[in-house]
Amino acid sequence: MASRPTIADIAKRVGVSPGAVSFALNGRPGVSEATRARILEVAREMNWRPHRAARALGGSQAGAVGLVLARDPRTLGSEHFYTQILYGMQEALSARSIAVQMQLVRDTSAEIALYRDWASEHRVDGLVLVDQQVSDPRLDVVRELAIPAVTLGLPAVADQLPSVWVDDHEAMTTIVDYLAALDHRRIAHVAGPPLYQHTARRMQALREHGSSRGLSSESLPTDFSDAQGAAATRALLSRPAPPTAIVYDSDVMAAAGLGVALEMGVPVPQDLSIVSFDDSVLARIVHPALTCLSRNTYELGAQVAESLLEVIADPASRRSVRTETPRLVVRGSTTRPAR
Repeated sequence: MASRPTIADIAKRVGVSPGAVSFALNGRPGVSEATRARILEVAREMNWRPHRAARALGGSQAGAVGLVLARDPRTLGSEHFYTQILYGMQEALSARSIAVQMQLVRDTSAEIALYRDWASEHRVDGLVLVDQQVSDPRLDVVRELAIPAVTLGLPAVADQLPSVWVDDHEAMTTIVDYLAALDHRRIAHVAGPPLYQHTARRMQALREHGSSRGLSSESLPTDFSDAQGAAATRALLSRPAPPTAIVYDSDVMAAAGLGVALEMGVPVPQDLSIVSFDDSVLARIVHPALTCLSRNTYELGAQVAESLLEVIADPASRRSVRTETPRLVVRGSTTRPAR
């Protein structure tokens, strides 16, 4: 294989010094505009790319931001949320010629190891941390590595990273109030893993607000998969006094739960109301269509990107951005309980 072109190769082709090529490629003064244009043209012709190690030593920007998902790819494949977050981020960053480097890993330890690799190689200029944990080991590591970062989750507090966040507690209370107004007295929640802060806050909101409304409520943790969503639904509906409403943490689990209810002869919404925390195409094409909490996830991704750019420009920034609480969209999967 041919070796990758170097600055010296470009200098030889153009007939200038390697220093002049370096000035031109890094946008620094010291060469005429005509020479700079010729150097850039030859660099493109030779398919020259900066060497990562040299770029890191030179302190130049990587032109990319990192997004790592420590999730099972099988549960992510049908999730609408992260796809829209990624699209929204890339739309906001493309105008600045910045790419999103997304990678799936098996767990938090692998995620932290990847952050260390990226920092040592100067692979990214900033990070977006998602799925914040109740006791999150990533925060100290990111601060130690001094990589500009924004969290998508809860608001920033003292000594924490800047954040773009949605109030999951308020979102769950909106659902509880709606179901209580329909006279539902037994509400179940098919949740994600409680190690995630957003899941823990939803569970807390259901427990506390449900109790204040005199409702019987409980949360069943899952791994977000359709299989565990279906299993949790089957267990709930097999009880002598099953819930009259179930709230799901994702559309995938809600659709799986709907299928289980119909399989067990439980009509939806007459005997079981279903509400989902997402609002993807899946929620609208099943029958009955799912009542959901809806938000513009694409715009949320764009806001995350804009906030990260602020932190890259000013690493001392600790600004927290609260986005609009998702609105409840009522469809055919909810009504007053028949009995």
